[in-house]
Amino acid sequence: MQPFTSLTSRLIPLPVDNVDTDQIIPARYLKVTDKNGLAEGLFYGWRYRQDGNPDPDFPLNQPAYQGCQILLAGDNFGCGSSREHAPWALIGWGIRAVISTSFADIFRNNALKNGLLPLVVDLKTHQALFRLSSQANNPVHESHHNDVQTGSVVTIDLECQTLKIPNAEPVHFPIDSFSKTCLLKGQNALDYLLSLDDRIGEYE
Repeated sequence: MQPFTSLTSRLIPLPVDNVDTDQIIPARYLKVTDKNGLAEGLFYGWRYRQDGNPDPDFPLNQPAYQGCQILLAGDNFGCGSSREHAPWALIGWGIRAVISTSFADIFRNNALKNGLLPLVVDLKTHQALFRLSSQANNPVHESHHNDVQTGSVVTIDLECQTLKIPNAEPVHFPIDSFSKTCLLKGQNALDYLLSLDDRIGEYE
């Protein structure tokens, strides 16, 4: 698992509340037992039209968001059924963090175990981030387009547990100490236990 220390990226806006895991990754993709190819199914029902062609209006299909790693989602992200494939698909596409005002508990736990940071912010910050993203996508003057895009970039500092937003004070976000340690080291729970093998052997 890739360590998560700090991350700087433009935001990918998805202003939809109550996005459930079936919308994140359809049930037909649950047949696979590994993570390969899951990125193709991410938000499949929204990314593709009925004829199978990509929908150019969906953010993940737009050139401006290719390579971006932070998804800005609506409230209650990841609700619905328990499927670890949901964070697998997000990570497979390249997303390392999702920002929302709340997450479904099971999704949140699955995300943290797989190197995806579910970052909770207050409503005021959440609204400010969507405004920031909207301004970046709709610059008033073409000559200022690059400046606006630069202004839409945010930085997540996991060590300090802060979200750095242009022209604003850093916002602190919560995370439990064990999950934070595992993310910083790029370890899952088993990796963490194995890293203590010498101490476990000494105890035994």
